[in-house]
Amino acid sequence: MKEKQEKHELTRRSVLKKGSLAGVVGVGTGLASSCGIQSSKLSSEEVFQSLHQRVEETPMVDTHEHLIEEESRISGKNERIKANDWSFLLSHYVDSDLITCGMPEEELDSFFSAGTDPLEKWRILEPYWPRVKRTGYGQAVTIALERIYGISGLSAETVPKIQNAYEKNIRAGFYKHILQELGNIESCQVNSLEGPFSESKQPALLMQDISILGMHMGPNIETYTAPTGVEVKDLQDWHSVIDWWFTTYGDYAVAVKSQAAYSRNIDYADVPPEQVEQLFKKTLNKEPLDPADEKSLQDHLFWYSVRKATEHNLPVKVHTGYYAGQNRMPLGRLQQNAAAACDLCKISPDTRFVFMHIDYPFYEDLIAVAKHYTNCYIDMCWAWIISPVASVNFPKQYLVTAPTNKVLTFGGDYIPVEPVIGHVDLARRGIVQSLAGLVHEGWLSLDSAVNSVEGIMRGNARQIFSLEEKARRLQNAPWL
Repeated sequence: MKEKQEKHELTRRSVLKKGSLAGVVGVGTGLASSCGIQSSKLSSEEVFQSLHQRVEETPMVDTHEHLIEEESRISGKNERIKANDWSFLLSHYVDSDLITCGMPEEELDSFFSAGTDPLEKWRILEPYWPRVKRTGYGQAVTIALERIYGISGLSAETVPKIQNAYEKNIRAGFYKHILQELGNIESCQVNSLEGPFSESKQPALLMQDISILGMHMGPNIETYTAPTGVEVKDLQDWHSVIDWWFTTYGDYAVAVKSQAAYSRNIDYADVPPEQVEQLFKKTLNKEPLDPADEKSLQDHLFWYSVRKATEHNLPVKVHTGYYAGQNRMPLGRLQQNAAAACDLCKISPDTRFVFMHIDYPFYEDLIAVAKHYTNCYIDMCWAWIISPVASVNFPKQYLVTAPTNKVLTFGGDYIPVEPVIGHVDLARRGIVQSLAGLVHEGWLSLDSAVNSVEGIMRGNARQIFSLEEKARRLQNAPWL
């Protein structure tokens, strides 16, 4: 096992180093001093190695995933697992790149189908893989194959080996092996897609958000009411249902999350309850609302949920920017997210808003919000695989613009656990490149750059989400 682990680490270093030195070529002139040593006297290799060593040895807090429970992966009994074979590694995000590069949907369905022989799936993928393997989505999978299985690349020759390794790897404890032992990830924060809150059997590793999406969008009365015992006849009853989720899970959750930005802007007005009581009754009676009334109801319920989160000291995670999927993104609406974020921060200054995905591609606007509003935090989750180069540029701009304690630098944002290892390696490589660039350009001393690593990789997350306190509470979670 030790020999295998050493092989993985050597592979990891080689993967990380590829392309990293190119990002710091030329370092050695015009640099700030560091600990009494003139950085200008340091070679590019010395600057890189100092940053690379610190980034590699620092555990990462993963602030956003959609991981299903490990036992579901082992059994394959989950609606999100169409086929429990190697194709599942490409089922989240790469599938979108495959469609937008030209793969017909019937071929995509066949590729992910349990009815297709796993060894025949390469024949379907082969014409399209060269088009997508260089994207962040494709690179994360390629790195994962090498880091977890020791197999380089997808090809007719490697697919049988990958399938064999996949089957052997799916066993009890493989989440911890991938995330902590290989990825040096301290803990993850999971926004479960299975329900409002997941009672994880690995609660300290897979910490959980409360999803407030169905509290304010729809609302999703059946799902949220089922465990509460509350019969919803009016708006006050629905408030009681929302209260139940926070009373029951508020002490064990790390945050709340809404991805309503997929269907509307995040411009939530502070609407009083009396203005929407009759609108809620119409919703209960399945009567249609006009768009303005629908927005008013959503807005009221959003703020009711947010204020409950704030009462329970839970940060509020809000999706911004780029959409998952394909062929449906209204970029004009996304461009309004940063302006709406200002209003959210202004309306509720006691709420810690965590704006996710850097609002790509409008990340400069969001940096301005974080610089101006005390309660604005920015999360780089998902960003490194959306656009690795833009994500290198983001911390370069952020760290010399806004307070260092308000940025979070990694969240894998995956359903399958395996590509998380590829994503975190891209993030580590990007952090090194970003910091090296700031040193090279004279904006930071090497000492300052090295000392920033702990905070941006895990210290900020620990503080923002009260992770030490949550970990203690989760040791005695009532569902264990």
